[in-house]
Amino acid sequence: MPTIAVLGTLDSKGPEHAYVAEQIRAHGFDTLLIDVGTGGSPKIKPDVTRHQVAESAKIDLDVLIQRKDRGECVSSMSTAIPVLLAQLVEEGRINGIISLGGGGGTAIATSGMRALPLGFPKVMVSTLASGNVAHYVGTKDITMIPAVLDVNGLNRISKMIFSRAAGAICGMIAPRTDSTDDKPIIVASMFGNTTNCVNAAKALLEEAGYEVLVFAATGAGGQAMESLVESGMVAGILDLTTTEWADETVGGVLSAGPNRLDAMSHAKIPAIIAPGCVDMVNFGARETVPEVFEGRNFYIHNPQVTLMRTNADECATIGRIIAEKANNNTAPTVILNPLRAISEINGVGKPFHDPIADEALFSTIHKNATVEVIDYDLEINDPSFSAAAANKLLEIIEKHSS
Repeated sequence: MPTIAVLGTLDSKGPEHAYVAEQIRAHGFDTLLIDVGTGGSPKIKPDVTRHQVAESAKIDLDVLIQRKDRGECVSSMSTAIPVLLAQLVEEGRINGIISLGGGGGTAIATSGMRALPLGFPKVMVSTLASGNVAHYVGTKDITMIPAVLDVNGLNRISKMIFSRAAGAICGMIAPRTDSTDDKPIIVASMFGNTTNCVNAAKALLEEAGYEVLVFAATGAGGQAMESLVESGMVAGILDLTTTEWADETVGGVLSAGPNRLDAMSHAKIPAIIAPGCVDMVNFGARETVPEVFEGRNFYIHNPQVTLMRTNADECATIGRIIAEKANNNTAPTVILNPLRAISEINGVGKPFHDPIADEALFSTIHKNATVEVIDYDLEINDPSFSAAAANKLLEIIEKHSS
């Protein structure tokens, strides 16, 4: 019988979580009550105690509680609960998770939910669900349900919301999708300036029997792709648009953070990487560009998007990072350099043509990479480059699986 984890601060929200557990059991599911409270004694008996949660991350809970610093307690439990939940999922002990809470409870519970794979049912009933929940959800499929009232006691409104949330998590577990026709997944990164390249490669990979999921390299898109790669659901990576590293390095608005390109090495997935669109840093409207960049080469993509050309020093830094990230992957990994243009506006006679910056990029990749690096005397959107990238990925996937 499927088991649903009911997680919360059972010292302050015990009756509410007990009610949700009761509703879940009425649907025919088992429950596992997990206490992440750090105040008084739990109001209901948990199946997993707060001390067991803390111990999963080697945290001395008694010492922590004695300091009576609520912020430190919330932070510590937010560190511990992902470790415990990941272990429970790996062992097959839980099939879904639900929690109720205010600010602290939401922070703790969603930190744990973000550590769980895509597709694993996750429901958070929160007093904060009606606002910006991006930092709670991240790139994971967490269903946020507004609590409407404070999560403080049971009444006709809270019972209605809690019971429907319980029904929602049970409903997420019940369906079984037909996976008989599922194809192995390849993920790809794309930007407007690499659309032709990625679409052509995608068609070739689909002809070879793969399902290709394309992510926009807009910061959140790169993070979402990394999250899917981390889940282990991916057979190969076609990361031809690593432009988010230009924003991370220089200070643009579409950074995917310093962990971009790390998931492939964690999951050991074969990858083809290209420095697509690292010639550009993204900003908003022209007037929003920081004054420190005045005098640089700008291209107005549209009234809301201003692109700035990366210089030689910045390209060298980006090249080193791409090489080092690629080196970390123990699965077959190859870097492809389209020497004639790394974006639609980078070729000869185009706004971002800068041979010195491009040479700094390519030479630094060669200098630092221990993986295979292949140069092509082509533009990135040339159909021949797309074919080379797709065929090379198919080659290393086969090599990895044999």
